Amino acid sequence: MDFPTFVFFFLAAILIFAALRVITSRNPVYAALHLMLAFFTTGGIWALLQAEFLAIAIILVYVGAVMVLFLFVVMMLDINMDRIREGFWNYLPLGAVLGLLMVMEMGLVLGAKYFQVPIAEAVVPAGVSNTKEIGALLVTEYVYTFELAAIILLVGMIAAVVLTYRGKKTSKIANPNQQVFVKAKDRMRIVQMPVEKD
Repeated sequence: MDFPTFVFFFLAAILIFAALRVITSRNPVYAALHLMLAFFTTGGIWALLQAEFLAIAIILVYVGAVMVLFLFVVMMLDINMDRIREGFWNYLPLGAVLGLLMVMEMGLVLGAKYFQVPIAEAVVPAGVSNTKEIGALLVTEYVYTFELAAIILLVGMIAAVVLTYRGKKTSKIANPNQQVFVKAKDRMRIVQMPVEKD
């Protein structure tokens, strides 16, 4: 078995394990950590397939967005954060293992380049860019699918705004337009008082 095949099977096994733990874990923190590991492993498989743009996109977008989404869910559900902070040391071993696993995955994916391990190179003509080809496919062959995905994201964004809108708030903020046109004589009245002598 050559090195790229070994790395693929290793990453695939981790991906299957992480995906199963996402749906079987009762603790939402563990589920989010395993989901992050699954996305990171998927990025490693994309990098192994020499689709660098997709690998970086899935790591940056999904890993970052999932953690932000998890924080929003924690804030909206009003989960007791003191209880979660108390359990930090309980989550630390799993987080450390997952972090080391991610570092090891990246080392295996990048190891072929830096440690001179032979990899079967794909035959790509000179001057061809993955990103350019993906962009060309999105606006030609898959344009309707791309537009449908954009509409679904727009509907989700509007739904999030509607769900979190609490109505117009009455604030005591002054109107800057009225403040600009105010004259001093409208605001201030000078009162003359007789001087009192002792």
